[in-house]
Amino acid sequence: MKQPFKSEVPVGRALVCAGANATSIWGDPSRTIKKAVEMLKTRLGSDLVLSRLYQTPAFPAGAGQDFVNAAFTFETDLSAHELLSELHQIESDAGRTREVRWGARTLDLDLIAMDQEIAPDAETWTKWENLPLDEQMRLAPEQLILPHPRVHERSFALVPLCDLAPDWHHPILGKTLTTFRDALSPEDLQSVKPLN
Repeated sequence: MKQPFKSEVPVGRALVCAGANATSIWGDPSRTIKKAVEMLKTRLGSDLVLSRLYQTPAFPAGAGQDFVNAAFTFETDLSAHELLSELHQIESDAGRTREVRWGARTLDLDLIAMDQEIAPDAETWTKWENLPLDEQMRLAPEQLILPHPRVHERSFALVPLCDLAPDWHHPILGKTLTTFRDALSPEDLQSVKPLN
């Protein structure tokens, strides 16, 4: 049950992306994402708003079946680390295992941003943002990086996020989600197909 709001605890708006391309204990990827949203609402009592669902090719190309992707946003008085723990628990409840980086998954919940929070700092964020692709494919940060260091490059995240928060400004790059989305190639944008 959600704790009563305490005025000394700042409320932050979270942006989260969801993806799945394998059947979970809850069903196909679309059902899994919707069930994850229901569980988060139950646990946090949030004002959560879900984007449309989209079908997108696996990343990197050829890595598996197409994904169902979506985004959601809500206000929370949890810290980013506390929220990430909740997201990981819901992934686990769906049967998520972390055996292969960027492999098939029953559910992936990525904390993209908490308002304008930068974590752990701008220098670390820049290091991960500049990481070459071959290193991205084998390395995962041991700490939470906010905003997500790749969100501004990925159509499967930007398109659903723009359903919800098109004017959110990146606290380091200083551009909106809409600006990032509109800078993508037409082919990249066309690969993100609405399902509903």
